[in-house]
Amino acid sequence: MNQSEEPKYTDLETVPNEYGNRDYTIEVSVPEFNCVCPKTGLPDFGTIYITYVPNKHIVELKSLKLYMVKFRNVGIFHEHVTNRIIDDFKKACNPKSIKIVGDFNPRGGIKTVVKSSV
Repeated sequence: MNQSEEPKYTDLETVPNEYGNRDYTIEVSVPEFNCVCPKTGLPDFGTIYITYVPNKHIVELKSLKLYMVKFRNVGIFHEHVTNRIIDDFKKACNPKSIKIVGDFNPRGGIKTVVKSSV
């Protein structure tokens, strides 16, 4: 995997949801998420929480991990990365509903939590 490559929604592989006839919730956390502050160039660390009700497809977890790792060298604000992940996830598997929470570690005395849902 090319570490300088930007993550894109096509990196998120999906598999058919064998239980698409019922609503159920999938919760995934990514506790070692990191990206780069576009202002300072310093690394930002946090946990990304994904909660979704699948439709016809579910996201394969190894591809999710590899997608998340690609943010390691991307300069992006907390607010933008949270919304970008939800947009990419929606394009990849079109869930019935989805919520993403970006819970970022404090830096410079400021803690950020960004929540987005569709």
